[in-house]
Amino acid sequence: MSLLIVLFALVFLMLAAYRGYSVILFAPVAALAAVLLTEPAAVAPVFSGIFMEKMVGFIKLYFPVFLLGAVFGKLVELAGFSEAIVVAAIRYIGRSRANAVIVAVCALLTYGGVSLFVVVFAVYPFAAELYRQSGIPKRLMPGAIALGAFSFTMDTLPGTPQIQNIIPTTFFQTTSWAAPWLSTIGAVMTVVVGLAYLEWRRRTVMATGEGYGDDVAKPRGTEGGKLPHPLLALAPLLLVGVANFVLTGLIRDWYGDSYRLTSSLLPGLQAPVETPIKTLVGIWAVEGALLLGILLVCATAFGRIRASFADGTKLAVGGALLAAMNTASEYGFGGVIAALPGFVSVSEALRGIPDPLVNAAISVTSLAGITGSASGGMSIALAAMADTFIAGCQAAGIPLEVLHRVVAMASGGMDTLPHNGAVITLLAVTGLTHRQSYRDIFGITIIKTAAVFFVIAVYYLTGIV
Repeated sequence: MSLLIVLFALVFLMLAAYRGYSVILFAPVAALAAVLLTEPAAVAPVFSGIFMEKMVGFIKLYFPVFLLGAVFGKLVELAGFSEAIVVAAIRYIGRSRANAVIVAVCALLTYGGVSLFVVVFAVYPFAAELYRQSGIPKRLMPGAIALGAFSFTMDTLPGTPQIQNIIPTTFFQTTSWAAPWLSTIGAVMTVVVGLAYLEWRRRTVMATGEGYGDDVAKPRGTEGGKLPHPLLALAPLLLVGVANFVLTGLIRDWYGDSYRLTSSLLPGLQAPVETPIKTLVGIWAVEGALLLGILLVCATAFGRIRASFADGTKLAVGGALLAAMNTASEYGFGGVIAALPGFVSVSEALRGIPDPLVNAAISVTSLAGITGSASGGMSIALAAMADTFIAGCQAAGIPLEVLHRVVAMASGGMDTLPHNGAVITLLAVTGLTHRQSYRDIFGITIIKTAAVFFVIAVYYLTGIV
């Protein structure tokens, strides 16, 4: 019965997300309903003592990353930098390689720190025009955007500032650059196989005589007329990547393992405040890098962004609040579910998987699939089982950097099931339906999931990190 209660809570939350209801509202409803069916008297204490504690703890750690990432992405868009990068990619890679162009642009933007939701809106008009001129069916486009924005740059490439690569740093005391060689190998495998799949689908569908379709999309064009130089557009993205790498090392040198605030430094303190630096290096490095990127955009394109700065940043802040609260609510849900007897049974069953990396990969990607969220599923899994994963890897002599990379990649595996928010947004923006385009998104999902186990195999065969 206890296992059925846990499954009920998970399925209820999945259906609520699929139907478009707010996770912020329904995650606590699902969690507390499970508590009610288990121990009715514990509902209020669990809400205040577990759900809200976990939710607030997540916001405390990660909201600045969501906020700075959203503002950076919006300013890159307002400055015309994303448009300039798209146009340059089309010019230099060529219209005949439409899939490669879309994947390259999406990858560059997401790896540079732009939110994947912003990337979808920024790239779609140009992708649509590119597909139309090339005669490629529009319904194949979401697969290419998914490969570029939702896969290897989201959680695989070393140093990516996306939240899926940041969350593991606080659990494993790693950095966003964890396991750089394994990360690169996994990313290359995903790109090569993914592009091969997209090209096979393009040739197969176009061989039937199917064309672009009835919809005719046109690029938006910049309000100012002339686009920024592509090298200028690339500069903030490159700065974020370089600064993230440099700050990861400098922060450790500056602060050591911990930093203690005392009344001798700040007289108003009633008691000393101890800050564990090891768990915050990855977060602080990304925040500092994004802040530098924002300053560079403002310095080099202030004339372009000045008129829309106030409204644009308000939209970015609103989007960051919503995204962070969604994930935090799922994190609180995970904390509650992890305390239930049914989940203890599931955890014990998963411990039966002898290999710690396979155990972590299956646990994380399964929960990401159920919740329809990479960060949400990973948060639930780590809130419940991080200690188990760490203990298993330490017993097997596996570096926690490898565990970090496997967990991050697994979160972006089966997360893109039909109820995933990014999938729903992508289809809405492109004006397509699940029936028309989900097959290709699911193809990328399978490839990305397989890449996790490919990386595990590479590690065991070579020992490379």
